[in-house]
Amino acid sequence: MNVPAHLDASLAHNARARAVPIYLDGFATLPLAPEAGASMIEAWSRPGNASSPHIAGEQAARLVADARASVAALIGAMSAEVIFTSGATEANNLALLGTAVPTALKRKIIVSAIEHKSVLEVAAHLAKLNFEIVLAPVDHHGRLDLVKLEALLDEHTLLVSLMAANNETGVLQPVAEVVALAHARGALVHCDGAQAVGKIAIDVFDLDVDYLSFSSHKMYGPMGIGALYVSSNAPRPVAQSFGGGQQGGLRAGTEPVPLIVGFGEAARIAARDLDASGAHTRSLSLQLLRALSDRQIGYRPITGDHVTVPGSLALQFVGVNAEDLCASASHRVSISTGSACTAGQLRTSHVLESMGLSGQDAACVVRVFCHRYLTEADIAEAADAITEAARRQR
Repeated sequence: MNVPAHLDASLAHNARARAVPIYLDGFATLPLAPEAGASMIEAWSRPGNASSPHIAGEQAARLVADARASVAALIGAMSAEVIFTSGATEANNLALLGTAVPTALKRKIIVSAIEHKSVLEVAAHLAKLNFEIVLAPVDHHGRLDLVKLEALLDEHTLLVSLMAANNETGVLQPVAEVVALAHARGALVHCDGAQAVGKIAIDVFDLDVDYLSFSSHKMYGPMGIGALYVSSNAPRPVAQSFGGGQQGGLRAGTEPVPLIVGFGEAARIAARDLDASGAHTRSLSLQLLRALSDRQIGYRPITGDHVTVPGSLALQFVGVNAEDLCASASHRVSISTGSACTAGQLRTSHVLESMGLSGQDAACVVRVFCHRYLTEADIAEAADAITEAARRQR
């Protein structure tokens, strides 16, 4: 396979000594795009507060505005509909807490059973405030069950929250279908798009979502910056932080200009390379599966025939403890067993539980994400490392 020409420079950026493990934990975070890094260095060389009434402030404000336009363009939104946050976790909190205000007449909130903890924990908090929280089930391969969701919807439903792609399996969720069902009942829809935006085409106009959360470091941008899309047709969330009234008063605080600039550049690159990057990462993941099969390592994709984010894999290595596998292979390849936000917890992943996996089967599941700066040689070496580690465990 030939690497797309416009990725050549970025692949050079990924050159490394073999002492550094091959990075396949892209669900947790992705490498920083070289273009995003360069843009941030340039922004850091120009001090300026975007709220200051002088030339340096005006220049900073222009950088923020340009980045906001790039981020908005990536999801088909207007610039005024994008609110910068510290990441998808804050954006999820703002969307749910800002919508479920104490005076809300509707008190029912539906979230899918496989949501990120930054949604599920907010839902648990809202349950203490007398909101009715209902978990919508998924099928055995991790996709929302639309029939069961429809049965849960009624005129009391305030909000439905559904991720675009799961952070442990990569399975794409039926967001547009959920929006149609929810809107027909007068409910709002929030979508956690952290694992999808920048990897697949996302158009908020086509999806018709009311709120969309996403994060820069999940799309080759810097950590510490994300965004919440608030549709101009949706109720504006109530602010959860207060201060200088930045971003229309919805999210107070001095804008971190260099991080926003890096986010904007990552969005621009993602929009430009979306098809080529998706084809490359999908090819790498298929190569990894073939390589594992050739090495006669028994595995089972747990996502069935469901469509997943390009480059993503969720594999059950039969008879191998996944935690031990990851630790054993860690000097050569970086892979993980589940969400980095819940790592170290001695319990089965709630995502895998919701899919019906037993504790024993769930303990054998590894998640892998092949990012766009990897090569075929990287994947071949990763396959060797995983194979050797699995055989040691068995």
